[in-house]
Order: sequence, then C-alpha cells, then structure tokens
Amino acid sequence: MQKYPIGIQNFQELITGGYLYVDKTALIYRLVSRGKYYFLSRPRRFGKSLLVSTLQALYEGRKELFEGLYIFDKWDFSQTNPTLVIYFNQMSLRDVGLEQSLITTLRNEARRHELVLESGGVGFMFQELIEKLHVKTGRKVVVLVDEYDKPIVDYLEELPIAHLNRQLLKSFYGILKPSDEHLEFVLLTGVSKFAKVSVFSDLNNLNDISLDDDYANLVGISQPELEASFEEEISAFALKQEISREAFLEKVKEWYNGYSWNGVDRVYNPFSLLNFFSKKGSFQNYWFSTGTPTWLVKLAKEKFLYDFSHLSVTEDELNSFDIDNLRPITLLFQTGYLTIANYSPEDYLYTLDFPNQEVKLSLNQYLLKAYRQDESEGALSMIVHLRNALQNNDLVKAMEVINTVFSSLPYDLWQNENERFYHALIHLTFTLLGVYVQSEVHTSRGRCDALVQTQRYVYAFEFKLDKTSSEAVAQVKTKGYLTPYKPLGKELVAVGVNFSTTTKSVESWEVEIIL
Repeated sequence: MQKYPIGIQNFQELITGGYLYVDKTALIYRLVSRGKYYFLSRPRRFGKSLLVSTLQALYEGRKELFEGLYIFDKWDFSQTNPTLVIYFNQMSLRDVGLEQSLITTLRNEARRHELVLESGGVGFMFQELIEKLHVKTGRKVVVLVDEYDKPIVDYLEELPIAHLNRQLLKSFYGILKPSDEHLEFVLLTGVSKFAKVSVFSDLNNLNDISLDDDYANLVGISQPELEASFEEEISAFALKQEISREAFLEKVKEWYNGYSWNGVDRVYNPFSLLNFFSKKGSFQNYWFSTGTPTWLVKLAKEKFLYDFSHLSVTEDELNSFDIDNLRPITLLFQTGYLTIANYSPEDYLYTLDFPNQEVKLSLNQYLLKAYRQDESEGALSMIVHLRNALQNNDLVKAMEVINTVFSSLPYDLWQNENERFYHALIHLTFTLLGVYVQSEVHTSRGRCDALVQTQRYVYAFEFKLDKTSSEAVAQVKTKGYLTPYKPLGKELVAVGVNFSTTTKSVESWEVEIIL
C-alpha cells in the first residue's frame, strides 16, 4: 500500500518522503496566473497548510519537487521570488501572546533571508521586512499567511483577548495594501470569515475565493481524484468486505464525502480519507474526533438549536458577523460541521446540511449528550439498544431506552423548558438511529414525530406531553402517517407515547398494527 501523509503539511517532506500527493497544481497554476491578492476559507485539516507550503516551494523555484506534476512544464522556475510565510498554528499564543509570537516569527523570517529588522511594532516590522526583501533580491515578495484567524477563533470564549488580538491583526495586515509595489502574490487562509470585515478593512483588495466555482476543489479530494489515487486500496478493501467496488465506493462517499462550497462540486476531507485507508478501510470517526466543538455545542444548546438539516441562509449569513454576537449556524458552516447542499441563484439562498455520515452522527451524539446533561451512558450505546429493540419488535425494551434518554433531565428543565428540550431529545435520538430514520416526517396529511424503517417493520411514533398515548395512536391513524408505506409489504406499527412532566418519564404507551 502507499505511504499516507497523515499530519504532514510540508510539501517538500511529502514529495521527498515518497508520500501520496493528489496533484492540485493545475488549480494552483490557475490561481497564480489570474490574480495577486487572495483569501480562502476552509475548515481545519483540509489541506490549507499544504497549499501554502506548495506555493512557497513554487515561488522559491524548487523545480525538482514538481517533476511529474501538472505545473512542471508550465512554470518558469528560473524566476524566483522571496517568500514570507506565517503559520499562526505554529505560534505559542497561549504562552507568550500574539504580539510576541508575531515579533518572533518576523525576526525568524528576517534571519532566514539574512536580514536584520530595526523597526518596532509588528506592523512596521512586517512592512520593513517586505521592503528590504524586495530591495535585496530585486524581486517582489510573496506573502503567505496560514490560519490568519487563529488568534481570534481560539479566544471566542475569552472575548477581551479576542478583541485585542483583532486590533493587533488589523494593524498587522493593514500594511499589505501600502506595500503593494513590493508584493508579487498574497494568500491568506483561515477557518472562518466572521472577522474578515474588521480585520481586513484596510486590505479591501483581497479576492475572496471561498465560494468561487473555479476553486471549489483547490483543497480536499474529489471523487475522480479518490478513484485515481486509491485504486489499489479500493479493490482490496471491497474484496475484504465482500461487496462490489461500486457498493464500497458508495459507502465511502456516504461516510466521508459531501463538503461543498458552491453546492455542486463535492470533496472528501483529506484527513478522514487518509486515515480511513490507513486503517484498512475501517469506517470510523476521524476528522470530528480531532477537534470536538464543545463550545459550539454549548452555544447551539443555549439557543435551543438541534435540527441542522436543510437550513436556508443568505450569503451574508455564511460570511460575516460580529464576534460579540456569534451565530451558531454560521460557525458550524465555516468550521465544517455544515456544508452547502444547494444554492438557488433565483432566491440568492444557500441550503446547508451535514456533509456526511461521520459529521452527522458525531455532532448529533454530542448534542444529545449536551441536552441530556448526563454522561452515565454513551449516546451511541443507547441508540444501538433502541435500534436492536425496534429490529426485534421489542417495544418494551424500546420504551426502556427512551425512558433512559429522558430520565436524566434535571427537574427544573422539565418545568421551565420542557417543550423545547422534549422535542430536541426526540429529534436527536431518532436522528442518531441511522436506520432510515427521519424526525418529524412530512406526509400528505400531516407529519409524525418520528418514523423508523427496519427490515421487517415500519414504525410511526407520535409523542405527547401530559396527554394520553391513546390520543397519539389515534393521530397516527387519522392522519394516515403509515399509508404511504403499505406497498413495502412490511408490518406497519403505530406507536403512541405520552410523557409526564411530573415523573419525567414515559407515563403510558400503546401500539397498534395498521392493516
């Protein structure tokens, strides 16, 4: 099998080490040929740092590294440019702070180019370094900044520090525009764009390509790239799992594909895909587990958000907002937990949804744990018990599991916020089932709270709060929730459940087979 560059973000190390490289130089060539100032937003672990490192090698004329790649015979490697590369993810922000980290980085870059800086203040130092490099080499300077927003994103729960860092970054980036005559190419990458307006207010000539069709696949791995780069692994693992090549690819797509920034082109997260093949085709949570969004889940819960499927938003909502008024939906999109499923140019609206199974299952699991405020039993463990019970038509066991989900809620939540928490728990529980489950399924005559299909059964669940289970069953029958499923030839089961706010549990439940 191939060598997978898991955790390797340096282009030279990747190429000289014989690691797999998915050739992105055609898009890089398009990028450098068409413009000068760029900004790209993508989630973490998506290949932004490798893109920056590749551009550095290109402008420094490292021709030997590009042999066999698209750009090799199209680029004039004899015409080099000095590069300034700033990786915010390599700075010790917590230890020494942003200002000292920037000073150290600029001095290190000056030393790499055999220069000495005399100015004080990060903005003046940056400007001096750019001008001296141009004078020394006679060639304009390339500036590459990776994770530009890390000093803000890492402090969203410590807003005074985030505000100070934002002001410092504003003065730092502000020198790029007056330094235009000394610059050949500029690229800034980051996770989010919520600080973009204020941080870059003095750098308004940046071309934001985050939602640009031409660069939708600049980072990430497309379906054709997957099939070309992992052909041997695909055949071997499909054989191992005793399924066809097509079925195996469909399963990989369901788990790890789906990220899109234009609603058309879709890519895999490289980190998940490389780990998946490295682990011999084991379908697991890879990307999500490297950065659990605890504070995002907390923010979503505070605003009683739990259903993130098919959300309609404007481009403005995707791109920017005040750090003092964080929008969970915007943050979930920018950080990769939601992606663009579709864009309607007529309505100027984007539809957001989970990119894939990995993210959907993982995020809903954390949301369920947050809403329950209890860690005595893992969310997925309970869901497996519920799935097994429904597959075996064991409604007694299913009610035990549902009771477990609700029983840990604190008394005050049942009294003060019972409706919203009750609906959140139902939705998250049945979404996590993963066996053709939909929450609040719409039918021609209404909607049921949850509908579950197993190999032999179709269940329509209707939940009531401080009413009766008989009312719930009657509603399933009256509204005909199960009627569309009669042609399937499965047993149709109406399940009515009534919760009591007094006992914080299932007070009664009834089942009726629909003929």
